[in-house]
Amino acid sequence: MFKIKRRASSQAKLPTLYNIFEDYTESDAPGNVTVCAMTEPEDVTTHALVLSESYEVPLDVMTRLLREGGLYLYPQDGPLVTRGLFACKIDPAGHEPKQTWVLDVVQYAEAEQLARSYGLTLEEAAARVFYRTLAPELLVRLHEKNLGLDYAKLDRAIARHGDIKYIDFRKDWSPHFKRLCIMPDGKLIETSGLDEFASLHGITMAQARSLIEQGGTLEVDGEILACQIVNGQPSVARFNRRQYAKAKEIAATRGIHIMDALSEVGLSDPTLMQALKRREQLLSRGGGG
Repeated sequence: MFKIKRRASSQAKLPTLYNIFEDYTESDAPGNVTVCAMTEPEDVTTHALVLSESYEVPLDVMTRLLREGGLYLYPQDGPLVTRGLFACKIDPAGHEPKQTWVLDVVQYAEAEQLARSYGLTLEEAAARVFYRTLAPELLVRLHEKNLGLDYAKLDRAIARHGDIKYIDFRKDWSPHFKRLCIMPDGKLIETSGLDEFASLHGITMAQARSLIEQGGTLEVDGEILACQIVNGQPSVARFNRRQYAKAKEIAATRGIHIMDALSEVGLSDPTLMQALKRREQLLSRGGGG
């Protein structure tokens, strides 16, 4: 049986960046985001450092954006524009929490066209383009105080800090919120970031990044990791030798792709099906990233 590797207890504890999570990764792209919010006072230095690393924005620029708001346009790589922009929206009146998000290159082009056509600033156009991609229920909640959350039902450690201070709409595999992997015995294991994911499964960072970003399969010590990209979000499961052998037999006998065979094995395995149901229940309650 596969043995889970634990991280060294001496490892430095990650700073707390968020204490409220709302999962919308099953929404249609590009609105497939994880809403990561914080009720505690913002630590701008830490917040800027994490977002700078996540989005490859210079630290001094990110710090300024978090203090003043605005946009960062990714520089062109050669003659073609391949990346969009990073946005930080700050309500001057202080009625809404600070919000950050990223537009891809298609959304960026749409925002530029909108700005030119209607005489808007690029900041205004970027916000309009971003918000109209979000799930309708999320868009409604953004107009409600504190996302419409019932603070009487929140953990007291979260609620006692008062209103939500900032919201980051994220899609990346960040060390600052958890993602779940279904293990062969049906356990749901949380990992924070690619390094912990790689350590858990005994693979390299390059292998982990390729699997999470591109999807597919990866053999590990006779077992197999399978990753499906759904709406731009990775969903990962690990299968043991027996499960993998059964999937290979199905793939060879019926001439189907190994990913389809693994899905069939998972759907026919009561233990894995229970794990999948638990994962969906956790995500529906905002328990995972």
